Amino acid sequence: MQLFLSHIESPLGDLMLVSDAQHRLHALEFSDHRSRLQRGLRERYGSAELIDAPAPFSIADAMARYFAGELGALDALPVVMAGSDLEEKVWAALCRIPAGATTSYGKLAKALGFEDPRAAIDIGAANGANPIAIVVPCHRVIASNGELKGYAWGVHRKRWLLEHEKAIATTRDVPQTAMLPGF
Repeated sequence: MQLFLSHIESPLGDLMLVSDAQHRLHALEFSDHRSRLQRGLRERYGSAELIDAPAPFSIADAMARYFAGELGALDALPVVMAGSDLEEKVWAALCRIPAGATTSYGKLAKALGFEDPRAAIDIGAANGANPIAIVVPCHRVIASNGELKGYAWGVHRKRWLLEHEKAIATTRDVPQTAMLPGF
């Protein structure tokens, strides 16, 4: 399989995107997670030929528009989800969470038909295996108590994305005394 590796800049750091000849997105990783990208491609495709290429305009443009505030710009990007049956179900469900909204691992498990509360652990693992950052919005899944946990690319990036999408209040919007326990 022949895939193309491109680099684009973002407010969160440089991104590596992997696409095919049809400009479908196979992976989107932050550059400081190169080993995760390589491991994921090996797991999903075995030995794929990775060729350096300019970013497809449709993907680069959609990413730029998203970061400029057009939150729906990523919704129509074609993605290739290559994972286990559970991973693919979870990733498809993630794509149905609209910008500006969040859900919990438990609620996502229930939405996928799992009754056992422990299924949230499996959902979290599938969520964490997502190879397409931002576009497949695993950052929109948070703990049931509202905590921002378990983002493969760093909680600081998860917070930034959720603040950008106005799903949570920005920390600079919260008065300092409101962030102190007991106040």
